[in-house]
Amino acid sequence: MKKAILGKKIGMTQIFDENGRVIPVTVVEATPCVVVQKKTIQKDGYDAIQVGFGEIREKLVNKPKKGHYAKAGVSLKRRLREFRLEDCSTYEVGQEIKVDVFVVGEKIDVSGVSKGKGFQGVIKRWNANRGPMTHGSKFHRAVGSMGASSDPSKTFKNKHMPGHMGAVNKTVQNLEVVKIIAEKNLILIKGGIPGPNKGTVVIRNAVKA
Repeated sequence: MKKAILGKKIGMTQIFDENGRVIPVTVVEATPCVVVQKKTIQKDGYDAIQVGFGEIREKLVNKPKKGHYAKAGVSLKRRLREFRLEDCSTYEVGQEIKVDVFVVGEKIDVSGVSKGKGFQGVIKRWNANRGPMTHGSKFHRAVGSMGASSDPSKTFKNKHMPGHMGAVNKTVQNLEVVKIIAEKNLILIKGGIPGPNKGTVVIRNAVKA
């Protein structure tokens, strides 16, 4: 069964299992997501649910979104995300989706926006080798050769060059749910996940488990 939830990355820590082994985990706070809208094949051409997550001040929401939330009868939300699930008929507008939809030991995929690194050179961005660090070389962290100058007299597409690094959508697959603390809306995931602390992530059941 397909299932998904939105959450906020809190940070990383470690816990011990029953055998005393250390398990590195990422803590995600998944406050109850609320179903804001249901989309159907008859009206929209496909089945899906629109989910809202996180609180936001009223002054930061424009009038169209306020009307959208008012029609659903739910409070204003910071994030809206749509999920195509196998059976959307089991969900109703206003229904809450909590962390207990997942179980301990289940394999999941986590998606988020990676940390932005700004403008970076080829050594940091593409793991290129540097030049000799002796004083006479005058070539240390530069890009190096771009290609032949006479033929084809151009730089090919996808050449590894300096540029903007990070701040892109990333997904880490086949992570494991280590622990669920339902009363605090927390889910502990083995390993690291994309994005900075306080960043929004999407947790889905694994597609390649």
